[in-house]
Amino acid sequence: MKTKTIMSMVAILAIGVMCACSSGNTEGTNGQETPAATSHPKGQASVSDNVSERNILQVAVTSDAHTTLVAAVEAAQIEHVLVNAGPLTVFAPTNEAFGSLPEGVVENLLKPENKTDLATTLTRHAAPGSFDLEALKREAGKGRKIYMATGDYLEVKVDGDNVSVGGANILATIPTSNGIIHVVDKVIASN
Repeated sequence: MKTKTIMSMVAILAIGVMCACSSGNTEGTNGQETPAATSHPKGQASVSDNVSERNILQVAVTSDAHTTLVAAVEAAQIEHVLVNAGPLTVFAPTNEAFGSLPEGVVENLLKPENKTDLATTLTRHAAPGSFDLEALKREAGKGRKIYMATGDYLEVKVDGDNVSVGGANILATIPTSNGIIHVVDKVIASN
């Protein structure tokens, strides 16, 4: 079952990245460029209504504490991954977490030529499945690590009421229609 979940998540991520990277005709009927020429198509990521529960991307976009994360997701063109059915658990670094990285790291990752590295960095913050705090505590209690969408396994530590994943402390948890967002205080580095 775990293999099917892993393969499904890899397929979803691959499809999301391929869709986000596709480009269409950006020339209007009068020969001028349309707005799509300056940005990529939003597709499913731009769909919203007033009835449905908000998905991971919709919650992140409305969070003042996650403007850097949202800008990075848009630069990597992986918005579609965050709106898929899921379930998905996202460990969402705050603006302060990105700000604590060495000077120039974020700016370098946001360059178009580094889109693949940026997508890998962001994907390292996503786990297939739905892991609320109690589920994370259970995994830690069993000595298990959490499998991330990049193929990395991150250690979960519990110290009283404090839970951390990959060295990033969970500050808050937000349920969404397609999974869970854990707000974290650190950008998770590669193993």
